[in-house]
Amino acid sequence: MNTLNTQSDDYFQKNWEIYQKVVVNNYMEHREFSSALYKFLSDYWQTPFSLLELGCGDASLTVQALLNTTVTSYIGIDLSGVALEIAQVNMAQIKCEQTFIEDDISKAVEELAQNQKQSFDVVMTSFVLHHLSLAQKDKVIQQVSHLLKPNGVFVLIDIVLKEEEDREHFINRYLENMYQNWNALSSQDMSMIENHISTYDFPETQATLHEIAQKHNFVDFEYLYKDTIESAQFLCLYK
Repeated sequence: MNTLNTQSDDYFQKNWEIYQKVVVNNYMEHREFSSALYKFLSDYWQTPFSLLELGCGDASLTVQALLNTTVTSYIGIDLSGVALEIAQVNMAQIKCEQTFIEDDISKAVEELAQNQKQSFDVVMTSFVLHHLSLAQKDKVIQQVSHLLKPNGVFVLIDIVLKEEEDREHFINRYLENMYQNWNALSSQDMSMIENHISTYDFPETQATLHEIAQKHNFVDFEYLYKDTIESAQFLCLYK
């Protein structure tokens, strides 16, 4: 038995109901991020494109962004088999070749880069990379650079520190907003989210992410959207 995958499935199942409340009530502005992603993919890729998603979860944000685009191939990677089962159902409405891989994203992206058998027009990840250490983020972005085709794009949607903001201040600011505005959540829901954020969230500044992108030969870097409380951004890293 793969204990890590089992733990991931348990975590996903326990937090599924809370996650749905957050999405339905748009507390993290999933609708705006999905809309911005759709506009970007539609405008930038008017020819067929392939997409690799790291930490796809249930693919609920992605599927809305891919409707009526020119995507021809999609690979979704996630550690949770339960999440991938839901992702397959959600992605059924997207008419393209699809593959779902149950694996740790750091390990999977390294193996894909080493194999050198596949390359992608778009690699994307949403609200995932902040769970990694700075060194792990650097490594993943390096591997993504190797996986992208010429003129390919790494789409990075994630929580981001304000410049000169440290992790402690970010978490306090984020939790303050949550307790003030996420009214559909119970006190137990909020306690679970607070524990998750305090334990697993390690966001970087935009400047740090830009520095890593330059280090790994991305030629351009821009942000296309940020949320209302300036806690998350939609970034594009261009090859």
